[in-house]
Amino acid sequence: MCTKNSLNLNHHWTPFSDGSQKDLLNLIGTIPIRYQGSSYNIPIRMWILDSHPFGPPLCFLRPTSNMVIREGKHVDVQGRIYLPYLQHWSHPKTDIIGLINEMITKFEEAPPLYSRPSADGPSLVELSAYMADISSGLSDISLQPKTQAGDRHFGKVTVLGDGDLGMACAMSILAKDVVEKLAFIPVSENPMKGGTLDMEIFSLPRVEISKDFSDSAGSSVVIVTANTWGGEESYLKAIQSNVDLFRTIVSNTVRYSPNCVLIIASQPVDVMTYVGWKLSGFPSHRVVGTGCNLDTQRFQFILGKSLKTSPAGKEAWIIGEHGDNEVAVWRGSEMDVMQNNNPDIITDHDKHKQLAHRAFKGVKEKGRRSWSVGLSVADLTESILRNLGRSHSVSTLVKGWYGISSEVFLSLPCTLTAAGVVNVTALKLSEDEEAKLQNSAATLQNFLQQLKI
Repeated sequence: MCTKNSLNLNHHWTPFSDGSQKDLLNLIGTIPIRYQGSSYNIPIRMWILDSHPFGPPLCFLRPTSNMVIREGKHVDVQGRIYLPYLQHWSHPKTDIIGLINEMITKFEEAPPLYSRPSADGPSLVELSAYMADISSGLSDISLQPKTQAGDRHFGKVTVLGDGDLGMACAMSILAKDVVEKLAFIPVSENPMKGGTLDMEIFSLPRVEISKDFSDSAGSSVVIVTANTWGGEESYLKAIQSNVDLFRTIVSNTVRYSPNCVLIIASQPVDVMTYVGWKLSGFPSHRVVGTGCNLDTQRFQFILGKSLKTSPAGKEAWIIGEHGDNEVAVWRGSEMDVMQNNNPDIITDHDKHKQLAHRAFKGVKEKGRRSWSVGLSVADLTESILRNLGRSHSVSTLVKGWYGISSEVFLSLPCTLTAAGVVNVTALKLSEDEEAKLQNSAATLQNFLQQLKI
């Protein structure tokens, strides 16, 4: 029930576009919700029109300066509220009390506001101007919520795809405990495929399984794992079928989550990341492929274990085209190695190269199982949702890097935040390493030109 909500009533003369003015009732205040065991107050405003009680009121969120609107099925980017109760308004079956009760119910499923991260610079000026157009002349009333929705988690994530990889991504992200909601949208025509049915049977907290793309609305991160591999078709035809599938997937992503960061895990990842970028129309920093992140993490870990010290890591990267043409780069560690008194540690350049080679070989021998890739995707997702600014070797637009003039995606060390890629680290490469990247870029460009995107 809504007996504890706090709403104040005001009269207000409001001008309309035809020049007329009407005396409207304005309800402002907060409604209480419970979410994951905690209480929150959601600030709202209702305009009671002159058509009341036969016509529905106009309803809006009233975010404070440290709140951000979470766009979704029931709230648009300006904060206007859309509910089935409003859509099917019919006097005398519907009234304000019933409307408030439905708001509580829907907002407890998915809070429409969350706290603005401290590092988030943009203000709510545009939103305030929009609200002022509606409520011009009304004195503001300070509304301080007890707790702001979203304090404990970092946003909504959608996984588009099914099969083992889709499930691995979903479960790994849940294990990180960085989402308040995860939408899992299978794209296969077969609902029995890849454990999707099992996920529905054994319901998980914070997970919604749906075939309706609108349930992905307002996602901060959208992960694409979908692949459509045929049996006897050629490689080119198989990739073209993936492109055709992406048309639907990506267009719906843009429609329902226009401000998300898009993570591509579909294979071949460098090709499909390019396809996702082209079809979405997003800036390149908001489209990343899983690329060489998993292999780099393995490479750094194996080197660290071999050296019996932790610094090996962040100077070691696997970059370039994901697959057989990856390039292992280890720079800046030789001096650290030579200054170490441990006799088990290598002490000359040749052994340094041999260790790097053995570590890289060990990475390649491990292969890429779905659960491993799922853990890698969760790693990237955490960096984005928590705005961590960590570096990952992910597939990004490399035009202008290392003599590459074509629009292709290859893995380079990228700093990931809530905005996507905010920096690419320039590694010092040998001529041979640069040549490998250039060859990969030329091969990818030639292949991309054969696709109908």
